[in-house]
Amino acid sequence: MANKNKLLLIDGSSIAFRAFFALYNQVDRFKNPQGLHTNAIYGFHLMLDHMMKRIEPTHVLVAFDAGKTTFRTEMFADYKAGRAKTPDEFREQFPYIREMLKALGIAYYDLDNYEADDILGTLDKMAERGDFDVTIVSGDKDLIQLTDDNTVVEISRKGVADFEEYTPDYLMEKMGITPTQFIDLKALMGDTSDNIPGVTKIGEKTGLKLLLEHGSLEGIYDKIDDFKPTKMKENLINDKEQAFLSKTLATINTEAPIEIGLDDTLYNGPHVEDLVAFYDEMGFKQFKAQMGVEEIVEKADLNYQVLEKIDESTFEAGQFFYFEVFNENYHKEDILAFAWGNQEQIYVSKDLNLLKDPTFRKVLSQPFKTYDFKRTKVLLSHLGIDIPTASFDSRLAKYLLSTVEDNELSTIAELYGPAPLPKDTEVYGKGAKKTVPEDKVLFEHLANKVFVLAETEDKLKGLLAKHGQSELLFDMELPLANVLSKMEIAGISVNSQTLKDMELENDVTIKHLTQEIYDMAGEEFNINSPKQLGSILFEKLGLPVSMTKKTKTGYSTAVDVLEHLAHHSPIVAKILEYRQIAKLQSTYVIGLQDFILDDGKIHTRYLQDLTQTGRLSSVDPNLQNIPVRLEQGRLIRKAFTPEWQDSVLLSSDYSQIELRILAHISGDEHLIAAFQNGEDIHTATAMRVFNIDKSENVTPNDRRNAKAVNFGVVYGISDYGLSQNLGISRKAAKSYIDTYFKRFPGIKMYMENVVREARDKGYVETLFKRRRTLPDINSRNFNIRNFAERTAINSPIQGSAADILKIAMINLDKALVDGGFRTKMLLQVHDEIVLEVPNDELSSVRKIVRDTMESAIKLNVPLVVDENIGKTWYEAK
Repeated sequence: MANKNKLLLIDGSSIAFRAFFALYNQVDRFKNPQGLHTNAIYGFHLMLDHMMKRIEPTHVLVAFDAGKTTFRTEMFADYKAGRAKTPDEFREQFPYIREMLKALGIAYYDLDNYEADDILGTLDKMAERGDFDVTIVSGDKDLIQLTDDNTVVEISRKGVADFEEYTPDYLMEKMGITPTQFIDLKALMGDTSDNIPGVTKIGEKTGLKLLLEHGSLEGIYDKIDDFKPTKMKENLINDKEQAFLSKTLATINTEAPIEIGLDDTLYNGPHVEDLVAFYDEMGFKQFKAQMGVEEIVEKADLNYQVLEKIDESTFEAGQFFYFEVFNENYHKEDILAFAWGNQEQIYVSKDLNLLKDPTFRKVLSQPFKTYDFKRTKVLLSHLGIDIPTASFDSRLAKYLLSTVEDNELSTIAELYGPAPLPKDTEVYGKGAKKTVPEDKVLFEHLANKVFVLAETEDKLKGLLAKHGQSELLFDMELPLANVLSKMEIAGISVNSQTLKDMELENDVTIKHLTQEIYDMAGEEFNINSPKQLGSILFEKLGLPVSMTKKTKTGYSTAVDVLEHLAHHSPIVAKILEYRQIAKLQSTYVIGLQDFILDDGKIHTRYLQDLTQTGRLSSVDPNLQNIPVRLEQGRLIRKAFTPEWQDSVLLSSDYSQIELRILAHISGDEHLIAAFQNGEDIHTATAMRVFNIDKSENVTPNDRRNAKAVNFGVVYGISDYGLSQNLGISRKAAKSYIDTYFKRFPGIKMYMENVVREARDKGYVETLFKRRRTLPDINSRNFNIRNFAERTAINSPIQGSAADILKIAMINLDKALVDGGFRTKMLLQVHDEIVLEVPNDELSSVRKIVRDTMESAIKLNVPLVVDENIGKTWYEAK
C-alpha cells in the first residue's frame, strides 16, 4: 500500500501576523539593504522551516484573506469591526511573503468575498475524500472546528515554533466538547476579536455547561422553556437571533467556490535561483548559508593566534576580553580558555598563569569590553585579580534590546551578526555527553566568539541609541553588574548548625503529621504520590469529585484543589501542612546546607539578564524565594548572620513602591494626595471605595479588602480573581473594582492609555526606557490578548520599581566606597537590600542608606524606606 499523502494547510494571514509580532521588538534590526522591514517575512520563513521539517508534507498551500469585505460582512456589517490599525511595517511586507512562497515552490491562494479559513476548510474536506492526512496551522482557534480523524489543527502559542496540537480527543480532554460544539460555544460566548456578538453575559464556563447539558445551540433553545427563570434565561431568549447569527458567522464554509484543487498544492521543492535572489534582496544570509551557497564564516575574516607568553604588542584600546567556562558555575577550575582582540586580530590561551603576568594585570586594571562582565569579575577574583568595570558589555546590551530570546553569544550572532555562530552544545555536547574538545576546536570556537563580539558592537550600540537605552546600559546595568559581582564575591555567612537543628525539628513534625494523616485516612499510603493521595481523598473518603480534575494518571491533587477542599475534611489541612513543611525541609533547610562553602558562606548568583521586567533573580541557591508566609519558613532566616562579631544585619526595603509608582505614572490626584499626606494607603483606599467617612471607622477587614483591590489593580486582576482572593461574589468584586476606578479615575485612564499604546507600538517601557515586548497584544484569542494587556499594565510599574532599586544599589555602593566604610551589601531581595554593618558605623550607614534609597528618583510622591536591624536576617525582618 502506498504511503498516504500529507497535506499542510497554513492560515497565511494569521501566521504572518503572529510572525510579525513575535519579532516585533527587532523590527528595526530586520531590514533589507533598501530599508524594507523584513521581520514578518523572516519569522514566516522560520515557521515554514519548522513545519516542513517536522511534517514532511507532499502537498502544501498557504491561504490568505482577500480583503475586509466578505459574505460575513454582508450578513453582519460590524463583523471584525474595531480591530486595531494594521502597522505600516507589517503591511509593506505582505507582498514579499507571497514572493517568498513562490520562490519556495509553495502554492498560495486567496478568494474574493471569502476568508482564508473558508479556503482551508474547503480543501480539508476535499482531502478527506482523497487519501490524505491533513495538518492545518493557524494562530486562530476558529479552525479547531475542522479537526477530525484525518485532520490535526495546530494553533500557534508563542513565537513561530510553539504550537498546540488539537485533535477531537485532545479537544474533548481539554474542554469536554466536540469540534462541532466548538462552533456552538463561540455562538454563545461571542468573540471580541472578530466582533461576533454571542449572548449577553455568557462566557466560556457557562457556555460549556450549557453545551454539556443540552448538546448544541439548537438543543439549548429546544429546552429553553424548561429553564428556571434567571437573568441567563432572559438573555438567551432576548439574544436568540443574535446567537444563531453568531453561529453562522463562526462556522467555516467548507464549500467555498475555490478554483484550485489538491493537485495544485503538490510540493516539488524550491526554485533555487529565484530563492537565492530573494535571499540576497532581503539580506537573509543565514537562510542562504543553509542552502550551502556560501560559507557560514569566511576563514579569511578570522585571524587568531595562540599565545604562550604575554607581549605588550598584543594589547590595544577597544579590545574585547572573553572567558570560556565549561559550566554555569563561576569557579576558576571551570575556565577552559580566554581570549581577547578585535575583528583584525584575536589572541587565545588556556594558560591561566598568563593572567598573573604584570603586563596583563595592568591591562585588566583598565576598563575593557566584555561579554558578561559580572561573571568575568567573579572569575578573576578567584585568581586574586580585581577589575573595575567594563566600557561595554554585549550580553547586557542584547538583554536590553530584547527579552524574548536568550542572551547567548550564538543568539547575538544570529540576530545582529554577519553570520551564524555554532551553539556551545554543538561544540561541547550536553548533559552526560558534554566534553572538552581538542585545543584546535576550542580555540577556533573561542576566536569566533570574540570576532562576533567585535563585529556586533556597533550594531548593538546603534540600536540602544535609537531606542533611547544607552543610559540604561552605561549608567545602570553596567555599574550594577559591578555591584552584584562584589556581593557575589562577598557572600553571606550562614550558621550550618542552626539549619541542622531545624532539620531535626522538622523531621519530628513531618513524622507526626504523617501519622495523623494515616490515622485520618485509615491506612498508610505514599502521601507524596498524587495517584495514591487522589484515591484516598476522592474514592475512599468520598470528597467531592466536582472540585478536582480527572487526568490520565488519576485525580488532580494540586494546591489550589486542596485549598478549595480544606473545609470538607480536616485531613486536607494536614496534607497541605505536610507539603509545606516537607518542601521547606528538602529545598531550604537541607538544600541550603549543600551551598555553604569552606568560608562558611553562601555565594548566591544573581541573574541580571533573565526577567522581562528587569527584576533580578537569584540562583545556586535562590535566596530571594525563601518562604515567608509560614513561620517555619521565616525561621530559616535565623541561619543568616553577620561575618564579623561586632556587626549587625541591616534590612532596608521600599514601602509600597509599586503603588507609589502607579500614583506617579497615572497622575491620579487622589492616590498622589494620600501618599503626599503620609496616609496609610490601604485605609485611604477603603474610605474612598467603601464610602467610609473617618479612618478610625475602617475595620481591619475593610483595609484587607482595599489592599487586595490596590494590588489586584496593579496586576490587572479580574472580578473573578478578586472574588476568589476575598471569598466574595463576582458581583461584589466587580462593584469594588468599578467603584475603585470611579474614585481613582487617573488609574483607569492610565490602564486604558498604556494598553492602547502597547497595541500601537508592540511594547511598553519603564520610567527609564526599559522595554518589554508584547507580541500577543493584538492576538485574536481573547485569553492570550487579555494576558498581554494585563502585562502591559503591570510591566511599567514592576519594571520601574526594579530600576529604582538598581539605582539605589549603585548610589549606595558608591557612597560606601567614597566614605571608606567597612559596611558591605550582601543581598538584594526584590524591594529589599540587606547589608552587614559594623556597630561603630551603624548610625552613619543607616542615614546614608535611607537618604540614598529615598532619593534614588524624584517622583510626584515620596519614596519611603522601612528598616530593621538584628544579629540574624530573621531579626532584621
